[in-house]
Amino acid sequence: MLTLGFESSCDETAVALVDGQGRVLASQISSQVPIHARYGGVVPELASRNHLMAMLPLLERALETAGVTLAQVDRIAVTNGPGLMGALLMGVQAAKTLALTTGKELVPIHHVEAHITAVFLADGDDSGTAPGFPYIALAVSGGHSSIYEVRAIGDYRRLGSTLDDAAGEAFDKVARLLGLPYPGGVSIDRISKTGNPKAFDFPRAMRRKDNFSFSFSGLKTAVRNQLAQLGAVDEAQRADLAASFQEAVVDSLVEKTLQAARFCGIREVVVAGGVAANSRLRSKFTAACQEQDVKLHLTAFKYCGDNAAMVAGLGLLRAPIPQDQVAGLEPFASGEIGTAFVPPDLP
Repeated sequence: MLTLGFESSCDETAVALVDGQGRVLASQISSQVPIHARYGGVVPELASRNHLMAMLPLLERALETAGVTLAQVDRIAVTNGPGLMGALLMGVQAAKTLALTTGKELVPIHHVEAHITAVFLADGDDSGTAPGFPYIALAVSGGHSSIYEVRAIGDYRRLGSTLDDAAGEAFDKVARLLGLPYPGGVSIDRISKTGNPKAFDFPRAMRRKDNFSFSFSGLKTAVRNQLAQLGAVDEAQRADLAASFQEAVVDSLVEKTLQAARFCGIREVVVAGGVAANSRLRSKFTAACQEQDVKLHLTAFKYCGDNAAMVAGLGLLRAPIPQDQVAGLEPFASGEIGTAFVPPDLP
C-alpha cells in the first residue's frame, strides 16, 4: 500500500510517500520561514499563495525521489484540519483533484493525530522502537499544547490542553519581546544555551493535582513585566531571560505529562510536534523519564515540525472516505481529537 501525503495546515508545504510498512520513501518540504520572518509571524494569505506555487513541484520531486509514478500510488492522505483555512484548502484541493481524476482512495487526516502517531514511521522514533498501546502523548507546537491518552489508533482521550497560548505561540511572542528573530522557538533555544535558566523565577502555572492543562499567558506577561523593570538589557541578560522563560515552559510540559502518565498508570510517553525539537525539552524529558522509569519516545527531529510523512503514515492506518464523498470534503480550522477528560477534583 503506497500512500501519498499532503500537508499545508500552516506555512510548510509538504508532500511525502510512505510504503505499506511505514517506511518513508520521500519527504519533501518547502519552508516559508524567509517569507514570513519579516512580519514576525505567519501571514495567512501569503501562506496560501505560496502553498499553491509549491505544491506541484514538491509532488513531482517526491515521486522522483521515491522512484515511483503517480499510477503506482494506492492511496492519498491529506491534512484537512485544524489549521489556517486558506492554507488547508490548498492541500485539500490538490488531494481531492488527484483522487477524483485517478479514482484513488482519499483519507482525511487530523493534524494533531498525525503528530502523535508520527513515531510509527519506520525511521521516525529516536528510541528505535514504536510505543505500545496505551501511551501518553504530548502534542506541543505553535498551535497546540495537549496531552492525550492513546489507547489505539483512532481511540484517544484528551487529558488536558492549553487554556490560552500554545507553547510554541508563547515562544514566538516572548522572542518578539526579547527582540529575537522569527521563528521564536529556534531563536530562544539557541540563545538559551548561553543563559542561566535560574536567573529569573518565572511562574509555572496550573500545578493543581490531577489537572493536566497548561497556561502560558501569565508567563508571557511575567517576561514582559521583567523586561519593563530591567529597562535596556544586554546580551547576557537577554540570554538569561530566554533561558529562564524556556525553563518555565519545559518544566510545565514535563511535569504535567508525567503527572498524566502516573494518573493513568501508563509507562510509555510520546513527545510530538514542533516544540518537541527543543533541545532543553528533550533533555529534561529524557532525565525525568529515566528517573521515573518511564519509556520515552521522542519524535525524530525531521518529523517534529509539520511534514507530510506523518500524514501519509497515518493514512495507512485510517479508513478512506467513500468516493461519493470526496468532492464534498472541506477543511476545518479548529478542533481536538478524542473525548475530553474532567479530572476528579474539578467541577
